[in-house]
Amino acid sequence: MANIKIDLTQSVKKMKPMHAGGQPPVISTARDTYFHYLTEAGIPYSRLHDVSGAFGGGKYVDIQNVFRNIDADENDPANYDFTFTDLLINQLIKAGVEPYYRLGPTIENAAHVKTYYVDPPKDPAKWARICEHIIRHYTEGWADGFHHKITYWEIWPEPDGTFNMLWTGTKEEFFDFYHIVATHLKAKFPHLKFGTFGSHGFYAIAGGGYPWSKDVSVTQYYIDFFHAFMEYIKKNNTPLDFFSWHCYAPASYALKMDKWLHEQLVAYGYGDLETHLNEWDPYADEFGTAHHSAECAAMMLGMQNGYTDMCCIYDMRTTNAPFCPLFNPITHKPIHAYYSMVAFNHLYQLGTQIFSECDTDGLHVVAASDGEHHALMISNITGERQELNVEGIDISKARWHVIDQERLLSWCPPKTTIANNQVLLLEF
Repeated sequence: MANIKIDLTQSVKKMKPMHAGGQPPVISTARDTYFHYLTEAGIPYSRLHDVSGAFGGGKYVDIQNVFRNIDADENDPANYDFTFTDLLINQLIKAGVEPYYRLGPTIENAAHVKTYYVDPPKDPAKWARICEHIIRHYTEGWADGFHHKITYWEIWPEPDGTFNMLWTGTKEEFFDFYHIVATHLKAKFPHLKFGTFGSHGFYAIAGGGYPWSKDVSVTQYYIDFFHAFMEYIKKNNTPLDFFSWHCYAPASYALKMDKWLHEQLVAYGYGDLETHLNEWDPYADEFGTAHHSAECAAMMLGMQNGYTDMCCIYDMRTTNAPFCPLFNPITHKPIHAYYSMVAFNHLYQLGTQIFSECDTDGLHVVAASDGEHHALMISNITGERQELNVEGIDISKARWHVIDQERLLSWCPPKTTIANNQVLLLEF
């Protein structure tokens, strides 16, 4: 029997935005046809990376798309093409989603053939000034711009890849590049948050037999890169408001990485640094299944109980399987994991996490409250059906919802068990 204890009188912390996402569901006509799904799920942030496919669709977000001639005068508004990025960001704002802007290029999956925009910028100082003008356009009205709330600006993710699909330079070149850019931008915008580096992930420390942890030479390099980066920024007092990392492993492995990362940051003297798991998608090729939705729910619940401050699933497009975890790539309708996001949003909207614990490994729980209304979310990835014993609260009048292979956050009668790969939401 799985014993779950709840204490409504014991506040734990604020609910965190574990249900943020990557790029929104951009389509070729540039219309916001599917953005209403983000509003309805309460998606708090959309990380603008790999927007509209290869090379940022040739028109979105990426530095080379906004500032097309790197040799042009960066102070002249005429040299910037904000057209499609303006449209996208305004669509997100209209949908109630805060943009999370990635400054840099889209991944070049065919970089082994030829690279275009993932080589180190020849003039990092000028590159920083270009970014400065982009930020001023969206937050201070420069060049007929806007005064949007865009808190997070991520500088060039995944430079630690051994296959050079996002950074062809050395790690030392990246450290110097980031130092120049972050120092400049933080001096110009002290109220905004700048971070990096979208680590590929800490698979080398996760243990177990998950395939991504088997190539020791690759995964150990991710660890070595991280330590070298932390030593550099500490020595040089480089601005760092948040550290981002990625993980495509199951929740159980990701939670080990989250704990390890926190311990390392504490050791370096950065224990209060924000961390963002801003790419994740466990069992990506199983999208549209109960198992996938339960793993996604477990990831959000586990990270809420853990250390990371934000999670952005990769991503929120409606095409390009398997990296469309929330939508059917044929019908473009929401699928199972989308409803795990909706369920988590019920907790997020209540505001405060309250004490909950479970004595069964693989059964993830989080409870939340606004003082008057309460909710409990449970995800079962134990591998078997579990009998439920919930203590500390009266759930005799609770409203129950279930996600499994057949039901997508549907009402259900009160339950005394939870099946494997099932997600429950109780409101009381």
